[in-house]
Amino acid sequence: MSALYTLGADTVLQPGDPAYDVATTPFNTRYLGRRPRAVVSVGSVSDVVRAVDWAGQTRVPITPRGGGHSYAGYSIGPGLVLDLRALDRIDVDPEAGLITVGGGARNGAVYATLRRHDLAVPLGNSNEVGIGGLTLGGGVAAVSRAFGLTCDALVRTEMVLADGRTVTCSATEHPDLFWACRGGGGGNFGVNVSFTFQAREPRSSSTCLLLWDGADARTVLTVMQDVMTGAPDEFAARIGVARALRGPAGVSVIGQHLGPATELRELLAPVLSAAPTSRCEITDRDYWDAKDFLHHETSGGAFAVRTRCTPKPLSENGIDTIVAAIDRWPGSSNPDGAGVALFTWGGAINRVPVSDTAFPHRDTLFLVSMDTSWGASDPALRVSRNMDWLDGLYEDMGAHASDAAYVNFTDPALADWRSSYYGPNYARLAQIKKHYDPDRVFDFPQAV
Repeated sequence: MSALYTLGADTVLQPGDPAYDVATTPFNTRYLGRRPRAVVSVGSVSDVVRAVDWAGQTRVPITPRGGGHSYAGYSIGPGLVLDLRALDRIDVDPEAGLITVGGGARNGAVYATLRRHDLAVPLGNSNEVGIGGLTLGGGVAAVSRAFGLTCDALVRTEMVLADGRTVTCSATEHPDLFWACRGGGGGNFGVNVSFTFQAREPRSSSTCLLLWDGADARTVLTVMQDVMTGAPDEFAARIGVARALRGPAGVSVIGQHLGPATELRELLAPVLSAAPTSRCEITDRDYWDAKDFLHHETSGGAFAVRTRCTPKPLSENGIDTIVAAIDRWPGSSNPDGAGVALFTWGGAINRVPVSDTAFPHRDTLFLVSMDTSWGASDPALRVSRNMDWLDGLYEDMGAHASDAAYVNFTDPALADWRSSYYGPNYARLAQIKKHYDPDRVFDFPQAV
């Protein structure tokens, strides 16, 4: 480990160092017990090269960490964690509409820069999520039906490979690696130290927040699926059924439309007439206010998420399966509770051929996301019941949705994760991995 101190004595953290616990705290506190051998905070590409060389020579596994939001805690490996947060420089070429972002930058800073230049890139709805993990896993935004995935906007990325080389990947330079970086998952092929995106003009928007009592869940899910099946690309929504703190179920629709509120209200007319809302907000906003409105809030703590995909609306039996599961959720002390959400995909996402990028889910209409959470005060038996509930729901939904899963909602319980995450693209990803990282310097439980 002493060789790493050439990076600077204050950049290497080991167990017992005052800042070690902060540097290794995962977003999902389910994985608080993980203790890497060391954390190295890098301030330059040459620092990354030195750390990767050391890891390769010593056979110590290395894990790049940007935002640290891996749902499965994979941003904290057992060996050397490479903290990229200081690689957060952001440069903009306004004439070309290009934005180049350091590999450790987070969404909030990227959004702030884009806003100053009045440029748009489809990003996530959490300010703390790292640009690296988001992009490498595909990156689905509220505007992705119109603007495509985050990785679809990527035009270039600079990487440090397992052998210490620094390369630029694009459609013309290392195109195989560039292909893999668009949906092949973070931490698989090297350390991405920068990303360059093609931005576009933002568009005036409107947003909706609709709430119903749980008794209307079947009606709302049925009608909203029909609404979204025929909706224009400019409108995307999250349709959810959830419970928290042993309270009653509630139903929600939150979304963004790249158009006026009059159009959005017309799109939502079928569901508004199907069941009376307890809250109905349909409001004109500029693009940036809409982004802020959709910002994801969480109570934090421990959670688990499982996903499936479907190219068509869920059947009546599928909806019944969801509602029945929500009714029997065992409860927990985490205010986030548990629920099922249908994220509307399709549109521009699905107009990219499945083989053009590593992201395979180009036929999906809804991502079915199932989650549960618990608090530090919940006994082990309650945690076990929550996990059994989630696994049971996941299995039951297998009759209504495919095994395809979103790699950015990482699921350590997946039996056949290769097929679920990557579908027909896995074989090519494995070949690329073997070529660029034959000794598996970059490795973790679900690494390609």
